[in-house]
Amino acid sequence: MRLKKMFSLCALGAITFSIHAQTDPEITTWLLNTTGITGRHYVDGNSTPITDTAQANVQRIRYSNDNVYINSSGIPAYIIGPYPDGNPALAVNNNWLFQIPRDPQENTGTLTSTPLGAIGIFINGVPMYDYKDGASYSSSTQQDDMQSGDGVWNRNAILAENEGFDCAKGHPSPIMGGSPGGNVDGSYHHHQNPTAFNVDMIELSDICDMYLADGLYTLDSTAHSPLIGYAFDGYPVYGGYGYANTDGTGGIKRIESSYQKRNITARTHYADGTNVTDGPAVSNDFPLGWYREDYEFISGSGDLDVHNGRFCVTPEYPNGTYAYFATVDENWNSAYPYIIGPEYYGIVETSNFTAMGSTSVTIDETVTDYGGTTSVNELEDEFDIAVYPNPASDLVAIQAKGLLQQTLEVNLFDMKGSLVKTTQLNQGSTIWHLDTRLLYSGQYVIVITDGTNRYTEKLIIQK
Repeated sequence: MRLKKMFSLCALGAITFSIHAQTDPEITTWLLNTTGITGRHYVDGNSTPITDTAQANVQRIRYSNDNVYINSSGIPAYIIGPYPDGNPALAVNNNWLFQIPRDPQENTGTLTSTPLGAIGIFINGVPMYDYKDGASYSSSTQQDDMQSGDGVWNRNAILAENEGFDCAKGHPSPIMGGSPGGNVDGSYHHHQNPTAFNVDMIELSDICDMYLADGLYTLDSTAHSPLIGYAFDGYPVYGGYGYANTDGTGGIKRIESSYQKRNITARTHYADGTNVTDGPAVSNDFPLGWYREDYEFISGSGDLDVHNGRFCVTPEYPNGTYAYFATVDENWNSAYPYIIGPEYYGIVETSNFTAMGSTSVTIDETVTDYGGTTSVNELEDEFDIAVYPNPASDLVAIQAKGLLQQTLEVNLFDMKGSLVKTTQLNQGSTIWHLDTRLLYSGQYVIVITDGTNRYTEKLIIQK
């Protein structure tokens, strides 16, 4: 059952203010943690999440006329882990400091390739990566290799590492301070659209069955996707849906990449005809799409350019902006090049490029702290929630549509007014699962509040 219009809450869309310095999306969109939300994670074999000490989302926002500086832990509010492929890394607080240009400019010179490591930052402070995992095919060993690959056929992490992603489609990359092996600190990140596997129309992983979690936002085919992050050239990144026309008209559509898989069975040439060191033939072990070079850009075949972006009107930029999109296919599975790439559109702030789990960003200008917006009068957009199934017998999902920018309190009362369960739907998460197996059959009331406004809905439990 779809429930709607519970109270004025900023969940999606644009918020317009009169003061320029504190209203630009590159300042106001970040999920600033003002309530002490901490991360949570699963360990392999245990479906009860562990509460961490590291604070989730963004810890500090500072800005000047030219830049925005983001301090974050790199830990999201949604539950992360485990990573069934044997990943030795543990996601930890990385104390990131990122720098985002406020007046991004098109790069008309030599374009900057997206690096191995962070290419941008999601609004919850989690790094975004491109398709790469650092491995390429080695013609001498006839297998993919991190150290001695040829660097010609470069492996696609979204396919090769699918088994190692958690329910939110993320995982940590090891930060090696010494020899590899054992548990090492890791940098949690997403290579792709940061929604959970179990909200896709066709699930490419069953990890959510045991380790239930959510992602940064949920796709909605009827609404423009939220602004989910910024690339290091300063341009915004949106989710998978946008306006059909670049001027903001024509309704809503899934924004499609203009990259397609090549029609090849042998890997001997690039799409432009360049003769290169042979890679493996297309097979079950090396399926088409396994390497970045299995794709080709076909101008006009989709909505986006070679960088996976376009100039268009968005809710946050009514006058238009260049924007990247986290592309998905018709089944809501991630679609190459996933977020950005293989080169940036704009001039990049390269001090963000990570080395051994840090950036080289320094603040050498006068900056102002931004404390976030808390006034109820500033919360303009309609907020959508779904409660399903209702009636229910064992498990009920309470899911926020879009992107939740504020922590909500969720309470369950029986018909006598007694409080049965209470929890929070955290900023930067999308869902809470209510286990009703220990509840008696009957009617209950769900009450959701932001501290000022309140929404109620009747829930029926049937055993």
